[in-house]
Amino acid sequence: MVIDWCSHEAASFAVEHWHYSRTMPGSKLAKLGVWEQGRFIGALIFGLGATGNLGAPYGLSTFQVVELQRVALAQHRAPVSRIVMVAVRIVRRRFKGLRLVLSYADPSYGHHGGIYQAMGWIYTGGTMSSRALRLPDGQLLHSRAWSATGYKKHYGKIQRVFSSKDGVVVRLPSKHRYIYPLDDQIRAVVEERRLPYPRQKDSSEPSAHRAEEGGAAPTLALQERKA
Repeated sequence: MVIDWCSHEAASFAVEHWHYSRTMPGSKLAKLGVWEQGRFIGALIFGLGATGNLGAPYGLSTFQVVELQRVALAQHRAPVSRIVMVAVRIVRRRFKGLRLVLSYADPSYGHHGGIYQAMGWIYTGGTMSSRALRLPDGQLLHSRAWSATGYKKHYGKIQRVFSSKDGVVVRLPSKHRYIYPLDDQIRAVVEERRLPYPRQKDSSEPSAHRAEEGGAAPTLALQERKA
């Protein structure tokens, strides 16, 4: 198995084919590709998150926290937990100031965070419930991708987005929040917020050992591996 930095095109291919959302995150991203026996099997994507202030509850700045936003994998042999933790170590080496990694499990898709539980990440409860826009083709757009007017401020700039007239507004349940501290000091802060792990309610979530969704590999032109 090889985990290394990959191109935006390769990461996009992985998300579009092997992640339930089918969409790339909108924040600044760090993208890692995964290969097994020379075959591209997916990507992990880290970013600053939609709000840019993920570290505030823990007394950390924007660039001391990173969100694991996508784990997009085809059929593979290595455990997901091993892939994720190797990727976390690579990101930590590249971005020296990081102190905390955060990720979410979305119960809207039947996920409870089994992967993070297998890795021993700290569960700190759920986020606030939110609203989404369901498009006519069934795609769900989260709040940052639409507004009532069709315009939204993102990173200080007004951008054109979907409007509420383009679909049906639905309320989403809160997401499960999992945290992996990167030093003892921040671990002590996060441990005070630890809650019991939620239980799995159905079998739609990929296991911590193998992704259950397959697909075709991208062409070699989409693969970018650096020594």
